[in-house]
Amino acid sequence: MQYDITIIGGGIVGLATGLKIKSQKPDLKVAILEKEETLARHQTGNNSGVIHSGLYYKPGSLKARNCIDGYRQLVNYCERKNIPFEITGKVVVATSRDQLPQLQFLMNRGLENGLQGIRSITKHELRDLEPYCRGLGAIHVPQTGIVDYKAVALSYGKEFEELGGEIYYKHKVLDINPLNSNITIKTSANEVSSKILVNCAGLYADKMAELHEKKNMPIRIIPFRGEYFKIKKEREYLVKNLIYPVPDPNFPFLGVHFTRMMKGGVEAGPNAVLAFRKEGYHKTDFNLKEFIEAISWPGLQKVAGKYWKTGLGEYKRSFSKKAFTTALQQLIPDIQESDLEDGGAGVRAQACDRDGGLLDDFAIHETQRAVHVINAPSPAATSALSIGDKVAAMALAKL
Repeated sequence: MQYDITIIGGGIVGLATGLKIKSQKPDLKVAILEKEETLARHQTGNNSGVIHSGLYYKPGSLKARNCIDGYRQLVNYCERKNIPFEITGKVVVATSRDQLPQLQFLMNRGLENGLQGIRSITKHELRDLEPYCRGLGAIHVPQTGIVDYKAVALSYGKEFEELGGEIYYKHKVLDINPLNSNITIKTSANEVSSKILVNCAGLYADKMAELHEKKNMPIRIIPFRGEYFKIKKEREYLVKNLIYPVPDPNFPFLGVHFTRMMKGGVEAGPNAVLAFRKEGYHKTDFNLKEFIEAISWPGLQKVAGKYWKTGLGEYKRSFSKKAFTTALQQLIPDIQESDLEDGGAGVRAQACDRDGGLLDDFAIHETQRAVHVINAPSPAATSALSIGDKVAAMALAKL
């Protein structure tokens, strides 16, 4: 099979990239290789479904620029395709005095990123928005919303195929050989020849880049599992929309929070613990090779040495429902352990460098005939169409 551009990965970023390429150049032969039987099986299909506003990200960063542009494109796309979504707004709540400066920092960052209507709110205004939430200070972010990202991704895939793109399922990439004029991609089902390669493999993006470049990458994807509880139906009234804590500025995770879901129900979580395999959605999931690769990485060892107390707290919440409930009670004191039932889990593909840096921004690496989307954690789903514009432009420039 011969293609102009071949994309590895049928998640929301790969699908958005394929859609952007075919929309601009309908005559090109473009294929997407997906190792599963269906699309959006991993990060895309196992997240909280939040439409992110761009509040948290450093002004001018790839995350900030792509999230804000991607937000607008996503909302317009959902309106055009009649995909259900809702702009709910959210509150970010400081529960201790030492969090108040960081709350103000987030407020200023939101304003720098052009978020209109974001404002500090009083305790009484917080109670009007979220009657059961308590805090010493809060900000209201009106742009935040909810959507079913799997439905969005499937729509991207459908439109991509309608434009003449091809999606191959059960095509796990086993090897990549860069030849003189084409790249040969060996899969579990066939062999594909392509002028240009685009790597949107998420949790395996580092491995795909290494297969192509035939050398070790300076960063490694570390899988972090985020576990959720669901609030029982009769207690869902405790949460009206979305309630977030003030995040730890040194850690790339937002902390346990409350999210009303587009498909119904309210989720509480997630925590963030090292997964013992890249697609380890359950505590018992284990892959020896992937586990050794993770813990032997010098960067992760440095992260563990620096944040071991935070990590122990995350693991405590993983194995103790009582500890998880205690964390949630910082935001909603009335919530009880008996209000929670087991929910799902997702795995975040977090890039980590050798020096122990957890990459905070999106990272895209390119070679003469390939574009590797190495780091695209949250808010990649919100940003996918904007990321797709950038990656499509990079890939097309190589033809």
